[in-house]
Amino acid sequence: MTERCVLLDIGGVLEITPPTGWGARWERRLGLPFGELNRRLADVWAAGSVGAITEGQVGRRIAERLGLDDAALAAFLGDLWEQYLGTANEELIDHVRGLRGRCRLGILSNSFVGAREREERAYAFGSLVDEIVYSHEAGLLKPDPAVFALACDRLGTRPADCLFVDDHGPHVAAARAAGLHAVHFTGNAGTISAIGEFLK
Repeated sequence: MTERCVLLDIGGVLEITPPTGWGARWERRLGLPFGELNRRLADVWAAGSVGAITEGQVGRRIAERLGLDDAALAAFLGDLWEQYLGTANEELIDHVRGLRGRCRLGILSNSFVGAREREERAYAFGSLVDEIVYSHEAGLLKPDPAVFALACDRLGTRPADCLFVDDHGPHVAAARAAGLHAVHFTGNAGTISAIGEFLK
């Protein structure tokens, strides 16, 4: 029997990431219609989420497509990462830290190139869990069943011995279809209770 595992998402779970409205502010600043920013940058966002583009290429393409100089690009990227990183969900992070020694711990996150370095500086997730699987490093995105299999393999556990926590319903459903136990995160109390039940 393999060791049990608790596997967690980052954004909306370990990080509290309410919308800041940064994109709409930039559209107003640049005189763009609503939604135009994401239309112009959709392929950049998609490539960055699976590591098909470097951070330098991200910056150059954003600058070219939005007509930003170096100072404006730095401000734009600062606003992007401010929302991306959010703030720490301290209660849940403290609970997860207390699980060390009871189970294997992992993170599975749909991410963007540059996320590991920034999240490590901000939250030291590398010392919180045993393994982190970022989509931009793995080249795989949730809800692809292959990314759940990869996370379990790296943690040395079977899907049936792993509990996955995510705030996005389709990812929860995909985890269950891949053979994992899964909890739809809607708040700390319910998630902490579910983890306790799983580890009994």
